[in-house]
Amino acid sequence: MTPAQSFPEPTDTSAIRIIGRFEAGRGIPDAMRSDVRMLGGLLGQVLREAGGDDLFADVERLRLATIQAYDEETSDAFDRAAAIAESFTIARADEVARAFTCYFHLVNLAEEHQRVRVLRERAGLPGREDAADTVATAYARLKSEVGDDEARRRLQGLRFHPVFTAHPTEARRRAVSSSIRRLSELLTQHDAASESGSEQHRARRRMLEEIETLWRTAPLRAQKPSPTDEVRTVMSVFDETLFTTVPHVYRRIDDALRGDDSGASEPVVPAFVRVGSWVGGDRDGNPFVTASVTREASQIASDHVLRGLERALERIGRTLTLDADDTPPSDEVLGLWERFAASEPGLADELAARSPGEPHRRVVLALAHRVGATRRGDDERYGAPEELLADLRAVQSSLADAGARRHAFGGVQHLIWQVETYGFHLTELEVRQHSQVHAKALAELTGDEPVSAQTEEVLEVFRAIAGIQRDRGLRAAGRYVVSFTQAASDLANVYALARHALGDDAPVLDVVPLFETFADLQAAPAILAEAVTFPEFRERMAATGNRLEVMLGYSDSSKDVGPVAANLALYEAQEKIALWATESGIELTLFHGRGGALGRGGGPANSAILAQPPHSVDGRFKLTEQGEVIFARYGEPAIAMRHIDQVAAATLLASSPTVEKRTSDAARRFADIADIMDRSSRERFFSLVKAEGFAQWFATVTPMEEIGLLALGSRPARRGLSVESLEDLRAIPWVFAWTQARINLAGWFGLGTALAAVGDEQRLAEAYREWPLLHTMIDNVAMSLAKTDERIAREYLALGDRDDLAQLVLDELALTREWVIRLTGGVGLLENKPILQRAVQLRTPYVDALSLLQLRALRALREPAEATGSGSEDEQRRLLLLSVSGVAAGLQNTG
Repeated sequence: MTPAQSFPEPTDTSAIRIIGRFEAGRGIPDAMRSDVRMLGGLLGQVLREAGGDDLFADVERLRLATIQAYDEETSDAFDRAAAIAESFTIARADEVARAFTCYFHLVNLAEEHQRVRVLRERAGLPGREDAADTVATAYARLKSEVGDDEARRRLQGLRFHPVFTAHPTEARRRAVSSSIRRLSELLTQHDAASESGSEQHRARRRMLEEIETLWRTAPLRAQKPSPTDEVRTVMSVFDETLFTTVPHVYRRIDDALRGDDSGASEPVVPAFVRVGSWVGGDRDGNPFVTASVTREASQIASDHVLRGLERALERIGRTLTLDADDTPPSDEVLGLWERFAASEPGLADELAARSPGEPHRRVVLALAHRVGATRRGDDERYGAPEELLADLRAVQSSLADAGARRHAFGGVQHLIWQVETYGFHLTELEVRQHSQVHAKALAELTGDEPVSAQTEEVLEVFRAIAGIQRDRGLRAAGRYVVSFTQAASDLANVYALARHALGDDAPVLDVVPLFETFADLQAAPAILAEAVTFPEFRERMAATGNRLEVMLGYSDSSKDVGPVAANLALYEAQEKIALWATESGIELTLFHGRGGALGRGGGPANSAILAQPPHSVDGRFKLTEQGEVIFARYGEPAIAMRHIDQVAAATLLASSPTVEKRTSDAARRFADIADIMDRSSRERFFSLVKAEGFAQWFATVTPMEEIGLLALGSRPARRGLSVESLEDLRAIPWVFAWTQARINLAGWFGLGTALAAVGDEQRLAEAYREWPLLHTMIDNVAMSLAKTDERIAREYLALGDRDDLAQLVLDELALTREWVIRLTGGVGLLENKPILQRAVQLRTPYVDALSLLQLRALRALREPAEATGSGSEDEQRRLLLLSVSGVAAGLQNTG
C-alpha cells in the first residue's frame, strides 16, 4: 500500500519520529515506496503553489496527528486530531479534504502500478505459468482427474461472463479517472527513463502538471450523469483495455498449454469471455432508462466495436505483405476479392495498386472496408458477424495451406477471437424490470382502464429489443431479468407483454428470474420447476440445448436477513437449484448479482467460485461488475489479464471431482453448524434492524441521506420519498452509508453471535480449514472488520439518541472481531494475509483524517445550533460530500 511519508519530509524531529514508528514493521517494496514519496512530494509542491505554505502546514498537522492517534491508540491523541479537524475554517476544511482525497488517488495509482510491475516481473520468470491460480494449472489438474478428452471438452465449454452495471457506486468523476489514467502513463514513462536523465525530468514535470489538474478539477459532479453518460463511461473500459486485452488472455493461456505450438496451429483455447451490460438496459427503479435509451446504448456499443474491428483489420492487413509466389491464395480468398472488386471497383483498384502481388493483404483490407460500411449502414455492409467470421476463417485457411501458419494462427486468430467474443454488438445488453411493473402493465392491458404512459413504455422496450436483434443479432439483446421474482407467473408475464407489444413478431427472449429476498431464495426451486413447463420456456430451451439462466441477488438478501444468513441461504438455494437442474437435464448458468462491497457479495471472486455447491458452476460463471470494481479489475491491461485468468481458472477447477467432493462433504459435515449460525445470526440481525425507530436512527448516525445527494449515477438511491423502513432503502446506499461511518456493519453483523452460539472453538477451527464456504465468509469478514475503526464508529453512533442500538452494534463488533481473530490466528486481523493487512493499516490514519472532517460536517448538519466553526448549511454539506468521495477513495470501496 503506501508509506506514511506522503508529502515532502517534515523537518520537525518529533514528526519524523512519529512517522518512523508508524512505518516500522510495515514492509513496503522499495519501488513502490519511491513512487509514493515522489507523487506525494509533487502533491505537496502543488499544495504550496496553489494554497501557500499555510495550507501545506495545515494538511501536515492533521496528517501527523492522525498517524500519532492511530499509532498510540490513546484517547488523548485521538482528541488532539479531532480538535485540529474542528479548528479549520469551513474553507480550509474543504481544501484539506480535497488534499487527502488527491493523496488517495495518487496512492491507489502507485499501488496499481506496483501490481502491474510485479505481474510483468513474474511474467518474465521461467515456469511462472505454473502459478496455482492460472487456467493452465487448473487445466493440468483437471486433466489429471478426468482425463485428457474430458478436460478438453470442459475447456471448450468454459465461459466467463461479467455484466457491467451502472449502479451508482463510482464516487470519482470521469474527469478525475482520466487524469489518474494519464498519470499512470507518465509513471510508466518515468520508470522506463534513465535515472536523473532528461526524459525522467520531463516525466516528473508533466506529472506535476497533471497533479495540479487533479487538484484544480472539481471533485464532485455538478449533476447526475444521464444513462447515456454512463454508457459512454463504460465504453472507455472497452476502448482502452478489454477490446485488445481479452485476445491476449486467450493467447497467453494457449501459450502455457501448448508451448511452441501456440501460434503455429489451431488454438485449443476457445473465446470463453462474454461481456454483458445493464447500462442503458436496467430500468428497475430508474425512470430515466427508456426504450430510446436502450436503443442508443446498443448503437453506441456497436459503433465502438465496429470501429475497433475496422482498426484491427487495417492493422493486421498492413502486415500481411506476403508475396503471392511464396504464399499463394486459396480459391476461396480469390473469390472474396473478385466479389469485392465487382461491388467496389474503384476501391479495389486502389487496394490492388497499394498491394501488388499481395492478395492476402488486400483481402483483409477489403474486409476492413466492409466493417466500416457496416458501421455506417452502407450497402456493402455485413449482415451479421458470422459472415465476417467466415471470411476471416477463409483467410486463415488460405494462409495455413500456403505454409504461413504463424500469420494464420497469430494476428488473424486474434481477429477471430475478437469477433467471437464481441460480435458486432460488443456487450450483450440485458433489460431488467421489476415484476410488479409487469403485473401492473398486464392488468391495464387486459382491463377496462386506459393504458398508462408507464405501460406504453413497457411495451416499447420489447419493440426496442426486437429492433436491436434485427440490426445486430440475437446476442446483442434478449436476456430479460425479472427483479423480485416471487412466482412463476412473474416470468410468464414477460412473454405475455411481448405478445401485446408485437404479436407474432415478438423478439426472442431468455427470461431470467432474479431471486433476491430470503423467502424468494427458498422458493426458487419450486418456481423454476413450474416455469419450465410454460410453452415459451420449453420452446426457448429446446432451441438453446436445454439451457436456463437463474440470477441470485446478494444485496437485498443480505439487507433482508443479515450477511451470515444470506450467505448460507444463497449456498442452499444454489445447491437445490443445481440439483434440480441436473436431475432435469438442464444446463444451468447461475448469474451472481454481486456488488463490490463485502456487504453485497463482494470480495475475491476466485475463492468465492471454489466455495460454490457441486454443479452450480460447471464451467460457467456469470456475475455483475459495477462502479469502482469495473475500473479496478478491467481498467489496466495487465491487471485485467490477471483477473480474467484467475476467475477462469477457478471456474474450470470448481467442477473438478476433488473440489466438488470437498465442498459437498464439508457442507454435510458442518450442516449442524450452519443451522446454528443461520438461526442465531438472523435473530441478532433482527434485534437491530427491526427495533422500533431503527430506520430513522440509521439515517441519523450515518450520512445516508446526504449520500443520496451525490451525483453518482442516474438511478435514485431509494424507492420512496423518505426512508421509513429498511425496505424503502436500496441495498447500495445501505452498504455505502455503513462504510462511510467506518462501521461496515453490512459486511459482518451477526457473525460473532453466530460463532459464539456454536461455541466449540476446536470444531469451528476445523470448519474454517475444511469448509470453503465458512473459510471465504470469515476471510471476507476479516477484511471488512479491518476497515472498521471503533473510535470513529463511536463518534458516528453518538449522533443518534439511542444508546441501546449503539451499544448493540459495538458489542457485536467486539464479539465478531474476537471470534474472527481466534479462528484466523494471531493477535490481530488479517495476520494470515500480511499484504492485505499492510494495505489496510497504512491507509487507515489517512482515512481517519477525512472521517474527522466528515463527522464535523455531519454534526453541523444534524445539530446546527451546536455547530462549531463557520460555514453555511450548503458549505457544510459540500464538505461532507467531499469527505464521502475521499473516504471512498481511501477505502477503495463504496457500495
